Amino acid sequence: MKIKNNRNTESAIKLFFALMLVAMVSVTGVAGAASGRGSMAAYAVNDEDTADADTVISEEDLPWPANVKARIGSLLENDMFETSTVGIMVYDLTADSAIFCHNARQLMRPASSLKMMVAVAALDRLGYGYKYKTTLSYSGTIDSCVLRGDIYCKGDFDPAFTTSDLNDFVDSLKSLGIDTIAGDICADFSMKDDDRLGEGWCWDDDNPVLSPLLVSRKDEFVESFRKKLDRAGIVVDGSVRSCRTPGNARRICTVERAIGDVMIRMMKKSDNLYSESVFYHLAASSGSYAPATAKQGRQVMNRLIQQLGFKPSKYYIADGSGLSLYNYVSPELEVAFLKYAYKHKKIYEPLRELMPVAGVDGTLDDRMQRGYARGNVHAKTGTVTGVSALAGYCTAANGHVLCFSIINMGIRHSSSGRRFQDRVCEALCRP
Repeated sequence: MKIKNNRNTESAIKLFFALMLVAMVSVTGVAGAASGRGSMAAYAVNDEDTADADTVISEEDLPWPANVKARIGSLLENDMFETSTVGIMVYDLTADSAIFCHNARQLMRPASSLKMMVAVAALDRLGYGYKYKTTLSYSGTIDSCVLRGDIYCKGDFDPAFTTSDLNDFVDSLKSLGIDTIAGDICADFSMKDDDRLGEGWCWDDDNPVLSPLLVSRKDEFVESFRKKLDRAGIVVDGSVRSCRTPGNARRICTVERAIGDVMIRMMKKSDNLYSESVFYHLAASSGSYAPATAKQGRQVMNRLIQQLGFKPSKYYIADGSGLSLYNYVSPELEVAFLKYAYKHKKIYEPLRELMPVAGVDGTLDDRMQRGYARGNVHAKTGTVTGVSALAGYCTAANGHVLCFSIINMGIRHSSSGRRFQDRVCEALCRP
């Protein structure tokens, strides 16, 4: 049967093929292509029964979210995927549905995008106002400007503790009229275990020192403290040693810091030390009286993973920063954390503000500086050798709030992964 070539027929044909494409892209986009190839951005329909030339349906003719699926599908045609792989999941939080999945359940190294998961767990379990407390205490008695006893510096793994805070310790001793300490300076490291490096960290990386007593990021707390005491004219007759603060010690000074202040640098600047400190405070919240360990931190994370409906045994979280070669999660799991945060105002609102903003600040200040993604994408970056990742939120042109995870693996140059992620973000944000 021949079809007459008129406007109504042509419109009907275009509508028919558009609907077919929605169905086709839904299957290939959401299910994911095992080969790593996606759908083309434009589709030609050739029907010899029609008099017109090929009818071309571009991605712009497709309804939401088929147009987005087509855009990402075309990006997956890049030659970079001949030698590398990528996992992607995009979830429409407004519609409560996945709109694109590709290798979404594959285990991949998250790099620093793991910090997003740690932040979600910390905001959920500890809260934005949770306080770090580094304390100075003493035992014994004070007699005629002489402290006949010991002083105790108890660390709480505050990564932002500086020489200015150390000055507060010295000033608190001076305010008591003390000019001589007839005892020892005791460093209390009991907040965490003795591990100073994380599991699976590379020996030749610029790794942070995981000590609960740091000053200006350096493992020189006691030495710096003693020097400041000398300069202040306070004589120490005893020695320096490590011990726990006794329960009957009198507190002289406490330096407090909100975890929210720590998380700003952790997320915006992707600071590994800051993120590890948050991870160990999660570990300390497990209820054990023993020093906090990475294993306890992993157990806290695993409980949330299980709460979200996943099997913790399928994944591995070795540290709190993403430096470890042993970390393995999936784009689907990262999206689950983002979805969970979105459902809880106390998590989502601070988390979104803590994340780098495309083209504006943090580790995204020099990315997506033009286009619809600028100022729209709030996401945590991640980079280690061979891996580049991005996970966060954006708002589509139709007003829908989206969350996404993109993990590129096997890339020789991280810049290629970043360019791909930026293009995906633009595809999500533009009309």
